[in-house]
Amino acid sequence: MAESNYLIVGLGNPEPQYEGTRHNVGFLALDHFASRMDCLPLNTKFEGRYCRKRLFGRPAFLVKPMTYMNRSGRCVAAFVRFFKIPLSNILILHDDLDLSLGRVKIVARGGSGGHNGIRSLAQHLGNSNFARIKIGIGRPARDEKGRGVPVDRYVLARFTLEETKILSGLFGKTDQAIELFLSKDIDTCMNKINRG
Repeated sequence: MAESNYLIVGLGNPEPQYEGTRHNVGFLALDHFASRMDCLPLNTKFEGRYCRKRLFGRPAFLVKPMTYMNRSGRCVAAFVRFFKIPLSNILILHDDLDLSLGRVKIVARGGSGGHNGIRSLAQHLGNSNFARIKIGIGRPARDEKGRGVPVDRYVLARFTLEETKILSGLFGKTDQAIELFLSKDIDTCMNKINRG
């Protein structure tokens, strides 16, 4: 019997003006891991960039959808259908406004939490029973009258220099989470990463 493939997906927006933005932290985290594994997503298939390689004993795809965030599900669902990837073998890396910058949380499933990329995935896959690495970007600061940068502008803005320094330490944790997901399982991944 053939081994099941694994699918590790970083969410983001594809054009140069979105590079280094908060909404693209899924791309950034996946690129960090891919570089360490010598598996950069440079091939093109199903509206995404991907690399296929055996990682920690598992046949795996590292994928960056090139469809824009709110259409990410099209690319992911195409990989899932074509390569017969079980939902339990999918791990999505994405930004999370409700986690402070520098926090990482692993979840086995759940709703979209207002995230357009996750909403698109759930629509195209038929449910939301897939694991995620939520990468905290925090919410925009507000003054005493509740005024501040609108959320849509905040997520599409680039990380500041200070924030980038925090992120550079964070990607070691996301790398560890992906490794645990591939080499062990989602429960081990959650227990080790969420406690830290």
